[in-house]
Amino acid sequence: MKKSLLITLTLLFVCSSLFAQNNSTKVEFREPRSGYWDTIQKGIDTYLGLKNPKAKRQSLKADVSKIEHPSAPGEFKYYWHNKPQSQGRTGTCWSFSTTSFFESEVKRLTGKEVEISELYTVYWEYIEKAKRFASERGNSTLGEGSQGNALQKNFKKYGAVPYEVYSGLLPGQKFYDHQDLFNEFSAFLNKSKENQTWGEDFIVSGVKAILDKYMGTPPEKFTYEGKNWTPQTFLKDYLQINLDDYIAVMSIKNQPYGSYVIYDVPDNWWRNTDYYNIPLDEFMGTLKAAVDNGYTAAFFGDVSEPGIDGFSGLAIVPDFDINPSTISEDARVFRFVNGQTTDDHGIHCVGSTEKNGYTWFLIRESAAGSFNSPNPGYMMYREDYVRLKMMGYLIHKSAVKGHK
Repeated sequence: MKKSLLITLTLLFVCSSLFAQNNSTKVEFREPRSGYWDTIQKGIDTYLGLKNPKAKRQSLKADVSKIEHPSAPGEFKYYWHNKPQSQGRTGTCWSFSTTSFFESEVKRLTGKEVEISELYTVYWEYIEKAKRFASERGNSTLGEGSQGNALQKNFKKYGAVPYEVYSGLLPGQKFYDHQDLFNEFSAFLNKSKENQTWGEDFIVSGVKAILDKYMGTPPEKFTYEGKNWTPQTFLKDYLQINLDDYIAVMSIKNQPYGSYVIYDVPDNWWRNTDYYNIPLDEFMGTLKAAVDNGYTAAFFGDVSEPGIDGFSGLAIVPDFDINPSTISEDARVFRFVNGQTTDDHGIHCVGSTEKNGYTWFLIRESAAGSFNSPNPGYMMYREDYVRLKMMGYLIHKSAVKGHK
């Protein structure tokens, strides 16, 4: 009995020592490094004819050099998706990630491989924001960001189009750049607020002129694969997506579990209350089972963390923040309520693998940092990062048990 106990304690000590060695991380202050963002900036400046280098400063990051991790997408069990695309200098990750998700869903459900326009949805999201701003008399949030389930809303109302018929890029433009677009958009709406001019036709007409200037006019009819389509018929008859089959799942302890709740972040600007809230262990278990069984998911959450390193292509929770093994619902909600966890990015999870006792998720990305990765456009998220910092995911309802 005593000998057995001694052996058990010895094994526990060895395992805990190995865990500490494999996962110990230190803070480092990193000097600025040239990366894909500089490529984007150079392309935009060239297009605009600008020369405006900006000073950079050190960043606090976790040293992930000793973290054992998968090295390439080929080590993952992953599902079909289009190659990663850059969102350029825009806040449109929500559309890039969820469009990629729906492309994978079209492949899963119909076998078709299609590239859907991200910017077509962005165009109409700006229109919807302008309409709400008018109806709320200027009390609605203005920003480039949104949520993945905005695609369900906009697809239902405006349909969808292939990327090849509407890219949202102007002639000669290599990278998306919405800095001037958003400045004019917000200035126009704020001037309307100042003048108390709330006519919807006036608002929509003014916003469309701005969008057409920077994105081009979206098509009402087009030809694709030798057939004529409208955005509505393309969605219904070609993509064949039932938008009511998708659910936004989240896990946050300060709202009731097993219920549809509001996701209280600025990018949920239309105050959507269709987020199905479940306990954290169920949230993670559902995700792991789904990705293991043929589904992908569009994540939304926080990527402004020292444990994310684009140059390594990794996302982990450093143990100088919290020991990964102790991440709980309380740790998660504490960071969300005090503002340490925000919602600032959307990404597409396309696969998973197991390594050294962890599940790792393969992420298709659109932000500049991921294109610094050894596998450009891809990141590898360790499960502790998802558990602490990814607030939810959009997924097919058939992957979620017990939803109402």
